[in-house]
Formats: sequence, C-alpha cells, structure tokens
Amino acid sequence: MVKISSDAQQGTETVTAQGLPAVGELANAHDGLEPDFQPLTAEEAVDLRRRHPSVSPWRVLLLQVLVGSLLAVLTGWISGQTRLAASVAWGALAVVIPGVVFVRALSRQMQTRQASSALFGLLVWELVKIVLTVALLLVAPKVVSELSWLALVAGFVVTMKVYWLAMALGWMHHRSKPN
Repeated sequence: MVKISSDAQQGTETVTAQGLPAVGELANAHDGLEPDFQPLTAEEAVDLRRRHPSVSPWRVLLLQVLVGSLLAVLTGWISGQTRLAASVAWGALAVVIPGVVFVRALSRQMQTRQASSALFGLLVWELVKIVLTVALLLVAPKVVSELSWLALVAGFVVTMKVYWLAMALGWMHHRSKPN
C-alpha cells in the first residue's frame, strides 16, 4: 500500500499499489462524479407521459397476426400448395398464441404494486410462453398434414421479428401533438 496525501480535498487518501482506492475509500469514490438525483414533480411526470405515451403490446400482436396471415396467403398463392401455406400459418400461430397469453397475463400482472411480485410474475409467464411455443411446435406434425418444416420456420421467424420491424419503422410510436 502507498499513502498519498491530498491536502486540497479531504486529507489523506489510501491507494493500493495498482493505483485503485482502498476498500475503505470506495464509499466516497463516487462523490462529485454523478449529478444529484432529482425526482420529477407531478406536473413534470404528467408532461413526460404526455410527450412519451406508452405503446400497447396488443398493437404489436395485431401487426404479427397481419404479417403472419399475409405471409401464409402469399405463400399459398405463389406456390399453389396449401400444405406450405398451412405450415407458414402454424409457424405464425406458434408466435402469436403464446404472445397473446403472455400479454394478457402481464396486463393483469401490472396491477400489482410490489416490484418483486411483478418480476416473479414476468419470469413465470415468460416460462409459460416458452413452454407453450415449444408445445405448439411439437404438435405441428400432427396438426398440419404434410408439414414443411422450412415453411413453418419461415413463418415463425418472420412473425417473431415483426416487432423489430415495427420499432425500426416507427410504427409503434405515437405521434405527440406539438404545443
């Protein structure tokens, strides 16, 4: 250990040989580095919510249904094979149905006031969503005759990635009104 004196600030400061503060000094290490936290006033919070409204997850699910349906119809129309269209549709359903269950459960979960309970609910319903997705994929060969796994995966991936497209294109953002 090396002792360094700093008369300009708080007296002495202990520094290890590597140049890092000693354990006792870490508590004061953040002093002056971060600005003070200022909670929002009620008016500021209302203004923030007005300028940045929340987006409904139901909107994303609706967009997923539309894209999955359109993809299945186009696949059937272009290929002329209903088995490919059914495979694409089942891939889209394997995304949408668990998504609906998840969003519905979370919308009810949002009413809880305890953060730990909300986090636990989020993890449980995410697990339910994953299990339901896997179950839908596993029963696909029994439900869709002459299943095309390539078409199913294509429908699954395209439908799942719709929310990235929606965010990238700004479809999920509400337009705030100018003052």
